[in-house]
Amino acid sequence: MAMETIPREDTSFFGHPRGLATLFFTEMWERFSYYGQRAILILYMTASVATGGMGFGVAKAGAIYGLYTALVYLVGLPGGWVADRFFGQRRAVLYGGVLIAAGEFCLVAPGLTMFYLGLALVIAGTGLLKPNVSTIVGQLYAPGDVRRDSGFSIFYMGINIGALISPLACGWVAERIAWRLGYGLAGLGMVAGLIQYVIGYKYLGTAGLYPATRALPVVRPQAKGRVRMWGLAGLAVLALLGGSATSGGFTLTAESISDAFGVLLLLVCAVVFAWLIFGPGWSPLERKRSGAILVLFIFSTLFWMAFEQAGSSLNLFAERATNRNILGFLYPASWFQFVQPLFVILFAPAFAWLWIALRRREPSSPAKFSFGLLFVGLSFAILVPAARINAGGVLVSSWWLTGTYFLQTIGELSLSPVGLSAMTKLAPERIAGLMMGVWFVSIAAGNYLAGRAASLYESLTVPSLFGWVAALTLVSAVVLALVVKPTVRLMGGVK
Repeated sequence: MAMETIPREDTSFFGHPRGLATLFFTEMWERFSYYGQRAILILYMTASVATGGMGFGVAKAGAIYGLYTALVYLVGLPGGWVADRFFGQRRAVLYGGVLIAAGEFCLVAPGLTMFYLGLALVIAGTGLLKPNVSTIVGQLYAPGDVRRDSGFSIFYMGINIGALISPLACGWVAERIAWRLGYGLAGLGMVAGLIQYVIGYKYLGTAGLYPATRALPVVRPQAKGRVRMWGLAGLAVLALLGGSATSGGFTLTAESISDAFGVLLLLVCAVVFAWLIFGPGWSPLERKRSGAILVLFIFSTLFWMAFEQAGSSLNLFAERATNRNILGFLYPASWFQFVQPLFVILFAPAFAWLWIALRRREPSSPAKFSFGLLFVGLSFAILVPAARINAGGVLVSSWWLTGTYFLQTIGELSLSPVGLSAMTKLAPERIAGLMMGVWFVSIAAGNYLAGRAASLYESLTVPSLFGWVAALTLVSAVVLALVVKPTVRLMGGVK
């Protein structure tokens, strides 16, 4: 009851702070940019050069797709750290949006160099914007404010409005006019988001305005020294790899780079959680909560491994195995990417209401994660018979993919906004941005695995691929359900 007596000073946006509207539309346009580009990326890479595509094989395209989408989320870790240490979340979002827009416009230009440069800029920009805009949302609410989970559900609906309209717009332009013009439209969406973000600055108050180390002046010089050291080490490694590849020491391929990245990703996860749980300077409560974050992290990775195949293997299934003809009109395969966000928009308000209505009976965050894994597992299970039908040379009905995306949406709403909210409540305040970056590392790992699964689309039978994904996620749901109570104890009173 004490949690419900906190004054609600700002209720001007559907009962939530007005600043939520600014962040809602910022994230909406950033997601328009990202999902518009993602909807066409693997199709663009596998399209023939004669049709304006890159002409890559599925194995190479899947490796690049997994590496790119993983890095988009992985760099959220340094993006959150930089915001905490140097210029605050507010400016990190602005700088990130500028880099994203620049990257999308680079993708419009022809040539392999501009293609990779564009992807690199989008990666860097998303790493700055994505974790920090979510952190600012959490800072709009006082500790214990019961509106927080509901606010994140509303914020999540903004994400999906952008994801809804972008495949329709960017997909149509790319598949019917020119592939690269689809990226230009995605860039214009990010510019629109930046404009409204700057206009809405005044509604954010002091949320995200200052770095967490503002009151600790001794920390910032140390942080700058670390940035220089790791930056120089990174440049040295890149120079060494480039020199070795040029001299013929070894051959760099998309697949070999992706393999190396997988090892690096595993090491990053191990180091981060070893520091959080066993490193010096943390209180016993913070260590316990970091243990809870680790549990959520592992099962979040497994969820996103299945869910994020929407842009890879499921996109290929839409293009190659699904009947897309309606009354003589063959609609673009990328249009299937709007089905999932449409369901989110329809059901997100119901979930936002549900968590508040349940109050004391509301399931814990780990229990919600278990529900998410259950539904994403079922979404792939129902595709197995569809894939078997297609193996006989028959294009399957679009209702198979529609049903898959419906089940995935129920799982997504049970896990994704809940995970964002849990990070803002479990993370130590002095590394709030960094811990939001840790959450996005789990999405990075899931995206990486999703891309590698897509690279098997032609080497495995499709029913086998979908069956293995379904089995893995359903077993994970059961395992997590068995460890819900211990995980809740590790959360140390956070609901």
